[in-house]
Amino acid sequence: MPAPRRERGVGIWDPEQGHIPAPRDDALEAQLFKSAHVATGINFAKYDDIPIEASGNNVPKGINAFSEAKLDPLLIENIELATYTTPTPVQKYSLPIVEAGRDLMACAQTGSGKTAGFLFPILNELFMKGPPPNRDTRGPACPVALILSPTRELTSQIYDEARRFAYRSWVRPVVVYGGVPMREQMMGVRRGVDLMVATPGRLLDFIERGMVSLKHVKYLILDEADRMLDMGFEPQIRRIVEEEDCPAQDKRVTLMFSATFPREIQYLARDFLGDYIFLSVGRVGAASENVTQRVIEVAEHEKHEVLLDILTVEPASATNLTLIFVETKKGADMLAHFLYDNNFPATAIHGDRDQRERERALHSFRTARTPILVATAVAARGLDIANVTHVINYDLPSDIDDYVHRIGRTGRAGNTGVATAFFDQAKNFNVVRDLITILRDANQEVPDFLEQVSRYSGGGGRGGRGGRGGRGGGFSRGNTRDFRKEKEYNNYQPPARDSWGGGGQDSWGPPPSSGQGGYW
Repeated sequence: MPAPRRERGVGIWDPEQGHIPAPRDDALEAQLFKSAHVATGINFAKYDDIPIEASGNNVPKGINAFSEAKLDPLLIENIELATYTTPTPVQKYSLPIVEAGRDLMACAQTGSGKTAGFLFPILNELFMKGPPPNRDTRGPACPVALILSPTRELTSQIYDEARRFAYRSWVRPVVVYGGVPMREQMMGVRRGVDLMVATPGRLLDFIERGMVSLKHVKYLILDEADRMLDMGFEPQIRRIVEEEDCPAQDKRVTLMFSATFPREIQYLARDFLGDYIFLSVGRVGAASENVTQRVIEVAEHEKHEVLLDILTVEPASATNLTLIFVETKKGADMLAHFLYDNNFPATAIHGDRDQRERERALHSFRTARTPILVATAVAARGLDIANVTHVINYDLPSDIDDYVHRIGRTGRAGNTGVATAFFDQAKNFNVVRDLITILRDANQEVPDFLEQVSRYSGGGGRGGRGGRGGRGGGFSRGNTRDFRKEKEYNNYQPPARDSWGGGGQDSWGPPPSSGQGGYW
């Protein structure tokens, strides 16, 4: 691999002079930052009222403003270019926690800035301290930071954010994911990798080909960590972390981020984390109060008509994108065609579409060429699309955690949004109790018909994975936080893997000191 690398927007690290940023590039800046997510919303003032719990040994004190953190000047410039003005609660704590070299399990509501929550502190450390001095540029690519995520879309989105905040620095982000030919990704890897964003399966492909080594990884991040360990990825994660040449637990910093951390996932995480800090922002597993939730009783045969009525009264547009969730791939295509035939420009995204088709659909949606996107669960996790103001659960999911993640596609970064759910008593009675809990926790109105269904059906709770093993036999939404604090933690026995884990498909897709010199 050639060294030093000199590309547009890529700086260098000089052993004597340190970090030498690249010159500013107006065209590249426009490309990188024009799509930056809105960072100031009308409800940011409410962040001071959001409950935050940081538990563990010797928890570093949080910050209240970016100016309080010891940020590299280049990172400050990039944060300003992205129009970030106020750190979200998760960012207020992640910066000092990573600076202190601590492992972290962060549980925060969707749309709370989790991606920047791990990118900011990692890039800050790398900008200031440079690459490991013994890293050989002639062998396989040796990333210093490794970010794993479960889906192709989320992986691509994290990469875009990494490029944005690594702009002009020596840190070169590279992305690899399944579902597309490896050739183009190989070219990127051969040019050198400092920060790698990957799906587990495709990363293992590169490792097996001898193109990537993990021996210099100092930062390991699992985004949407609950799904990473609940979708069948656990064997791949264990192989990457425990069987390849990734540094041992006490030689790296490990960060896990998600909106939900059920107790069995927290229990599993013990194998990957050291003396970690558990950070809980807002109600664990709860929906954001920035999202107005509406639940409408609709029978299956009435859904088309009710949907047309809603879209007529609340039309989608470039500044008001509408995201509709359905349960099946066939249903996504059929509903998109139905809407298009009724003069509502729509497109669909699901697992049977190849990566290029999915990227075209997402581009068409982002640019409002088709301001309505019909999606299966593949788009529910982690996607951050600006201007989504309305999420419609045409088909309610059978797992309430999936509902939380779906409606989290709106009301992001302090902005407001609306989430409408079609409730069919014949199909959705199993989630009624949990749905009522979600509504109450977010200070939303609970319709009378939901209360009646709850009474007549005996409650109905913990649908989906909870129905196949109970999610740990008593996971209490909104009350369970750091599982280490509970009496049964030391004697806890997680349910059998096949009772609550899914079958993951990759196509879906010494630690730093606290200011004491280098950390290599």
